[in-house]
Amino acid sequence: MKIAVMGASGRTGRQVVGQALTRGDDVIALARHPEALSRRGSGVAIAAADALDRAAVTDALAGAEAVVSALGIGTSRQPTSLYSEGTANILHAMDVHGITKLAVISAVPAGPRTGQPFLQRHVAIPVLQRLFGATYDDMRRMEALLRGSDLDWICLRPPRLVTKKATGRYHIDASRPTTASITCADLATALLDSLTNPDLYRHIAYVAN
Repeated sequence: MKIAVMGASGRTGRQVVGQALTRGDDVIALARHPEALSRRGSGVAIAAADALDRAAVTDALAGAEAVVSALGIGTSRQPTSLYSEGTANILHAMDVHGITKLAVISAVPAGPRTGQPFLQRHVAIPVLQRLFGATYDDMRRMEALLRGSDLDWICLRPPRLVTKKATGRYHIDASRPTTASITCADLATALLDSLTNPDLYRHIAYVAN
């Protein structure tokens, strides 16, 4: 499969690129600053693409059979439209090119608090919402866009991301996460696995180690 990876220069995006190549997939690695990406052999094409530039995204996704969006703004507290507008541009490009499979990253606080563990519901998530509410608001707009799409999309809500060695396991739950963190490497694995798991298509789910 030929997989386009948006946000390929980020912590999770780099893992997605590397793991996809290891699996034998071809990769189109897309980033605003592609110079931050290192060449990984003949199976990867590196290209510049700003997710907020619809024409650039449409051009960049030509030839892809699936898309993984690892877009993110880190810990910025500024208002953003990267998640919603970037995803809208990806969906447009997929429609143009007849691409049907998409996996994207959201976050636990973007989901409802109902069903979350007590401390998460009453302490952790309210604090995160106060600090990074603009990000989670835009993730909610992104999730709404996905719900309106008939493509084979999957949206995963991870908890805290940690840069550690992969554990080799992850758990997906439609109602709530079971742990407070997941490694970027294991999240990348979950994203790639979900592309070929029809049971997850058109679902928003939690993922954790």
